[in-house]
Amino acid sequence: MTSSTRAQAVVALGGGHGLHASLSALRTLVDDLTVDDLTAIVTVADNGGSSGRLRGEFGVLPPGDLRMALAALCGNDTWGDTWARVLQHRFEGNGDMRGHVVGNLLIVSLWELLGDHVDALDWVGRLLGAKGRVLPMALTPMDIRAEVRGLVPGDPDALTTVRGQVEVATTDGVITAIDLEPPDPEVSPVALAKIAEADWAFLGPGSWFSSVIPHLRVPALRQALVSTDARLVVVLNLEEQAGETGGFDPADHLAVLFEHAPDLTVHTVLADAADLPDGQAEALRTLVEASGARLVVDDVARDDGTARHDHDKLAAAFSRIMEHGS
Repeated sequence: MTSSTRAQAVVALGGGHGLHASLSALRTLVDDLTVDDLTAIVTVADNGGSSGRLRGEFGVLPPGDLRMALAALCGNDTWGDTWARVLQHRFEGNGDMRGHVVGNLLIVSLWELLGDHVDALDWVGRLLGAKGRVLPMALTPMDIRAEVRGLVPGDPDALTTVRGQVEVATTDGVITAIDLEPPDPEVSPVALAKIAEADWAFLGPGSWFSSVIPHLRVPALRQALVSTDARLVVVLNLEEQAGETGGFDPADHLAVLFEHAPDLTVHTVLADAADLPDGQAEALRTLVEASGARLVVDDVARDDGTARHDHDKLAAAFSRIMEHGS
């Protein structure tokens, strides 16, 4: 443990498959009592798929990333495994329900019944036996707005504004900056309190511009992350992502994060050993050291050749970081 034998309070920020990987790893640390208070703070800017349809029809937060976070926190037993699969089940067929996900419908149902985003998510968590809490990044739906270079024929340096999470994630241009609409959304006091009380905060991995950096563009969340005594760990992606970070190496990912939040203090940057050729390793180490953080290079990727984090390896890496993190 860090500086004491007590279990640690942890917040994890992000969305989608990246946050699912972090939470699956951190859930195992809850099981072995390294972590006793785990909270996910989840991006809510999705405008596609089942989430986008429900957002458009009911005017609610897009539930998809919240659902994935809840599924990741289900226990590693028959009850947890069953409910995780139910939560993630996507309807087939050819009717209006095609493509909708059971968990999305459950979350929106409870929002309508209870009228409170946080209370409803807590109820879902209790039903699932979740090993932590799931909170939205903000309490109002929002859109991502990106400035993109390279979309104007004949003028490669011209900037074009692209709006919407799906549109940003699939752009053919190069994203130079992102922001949110509205620019200052309401944030749950519970989320701010969890950040203030945390010993550790984990940011990433995930879609860099549409799941990770958006947290730093919410003024209240960013200020909470700047002010907290929690040690912030940035978990880098295993490779570039077409549409968002094409051509980015690990140092580029970190640099653009600092550009969006230059006042952020990072304690540790975690990168995968296989993702760092010699030249990239030197560039990343230089940037990390210049920021005052420490670089941890570990084996955290799956062995199947896919660019996904291995939950068990990630849990072991997180445990080592926390054990030696003072």
